[in-house]
Amino acid sequence: MSGASTEGIRTVLHPVSDLAAAKPVYAALLGTEPQTDTPHYAGFEAAGQQIGLVPGGGPQAMTSPVAYWHVADIEATLAEVTAAGATVHEPVHDVGGGRLVATVADPDGNVLGLLQDR
Repeated sequence: MSGASTEGIRTVLHPVSDLAAAKPVYAALLGTEPQTDTPHYAGFEAAGQQIGLVPGGGPQAMTSPVAYWHVADIEATLAEVTAAGATVHEPVHDVGGGRLVATVADPDGNVLGLLQDR
């Protein structure tokens, strides 16, 4: 193993069918209003965690929450986990602000997110 490092899970995205209905529930749970609030995404920051609501599962068609592991080098980590048996679900791409994300599926089909802030 190359020793790709992880900073742990700090971002979890939740697909929601009705963003307007979901926001107050998460605001009550997290004790804060969303820091990012657009028709395509609502993002909360609470206790060092980033919790995102994605209407309809977004372009990645999420059907369940996806936890994102924050990593120092997304390309190296992606190479290491695919060499170990994961398959690329969503290749590395920039989602804005210098943030790179990718998802992989483990051998059982569980989706794991990778995230690198530049």
